[in-house]
Amino acid sequence: MAQFLVVADLVVHAACFFCGIITASSVKITEVGFAGRCMLYGSVRYNATSEEFSVSSSSNASLCLFVSIISGLISIYCFFVVLYCIYASCVGGVQRGSVGVTLSLALAASFLFFLLISGCILKIGLNSLCQSITTAKDLKSCQDAQSENWSEPYKASHFYTSLHNAEVSAWVNFFLWVVTLIPLIVKRKQGMQYTQLSGAGDLEWSTGVTDLISPRHSRPRRWRGRRGRRWRR
Repeated sequence: MAQFLVVADLVVHAACFFCGIITASSVKITEVGFAGRCMLYGSVRYNATSEEFSVSSSSNASLCLFVSIISGLISIYCFFVVLYCIYASCVGGVQRGSVGVTLSLALAASFLFFLLISGCILKIGLNSLCQSITTAKDLKSCQDAQSENWSEPYKASHFYTSLHNAEVSAWVNFFLWVVTLIPLIVKRKQGMQYTQLSGAGDLEWSTGVTDLISPRHSRPRRWRGRRGRRWRR
């Protein structure tokens, strides 16, 4: 059972690694196609005379950089986790302690938060760009703009495919981290319950040992005579 959990952990983190690579590379490819401009939440205009699209406005480059960095950092972390899982499966008997589980839980929760932000940025940003494209020219879908002419120096032949792949990969990555987070929460709760039970057992054992070493004596009874005299300790 332990070996199966290690293999499952390896598969999930390997999938997260590839999802992060796809997201980061797809966003970067789109930036290169638009001459280094971040087109999430961007807008375009269409010149009917030259029959070309051109960029009207673009977002700050830090927006695309944020998405790429988050995905890249998660991929690096997953890469080292995969190496650890391979080592654990080869050696056997390697288990994470309570500190390791707590650290993994904190990292997983942080990754979920940033992946949620990245997924929303990609989804809303792509929808905003596509709305601008379909408004500038009557097109059935945003994907059709890939086959249209674009003014120099833009090369947008794959912009929609790249951003769509980045969005899908980000949400798949988010789902995989939800799957990773649930077992960590269960392990954390089990570890806390074990610690509480262990602490209670140690307390009972300590009390028993104390009684054996220094037994408790009952206090002597007080005796009151006829004239009010009584024995005291």
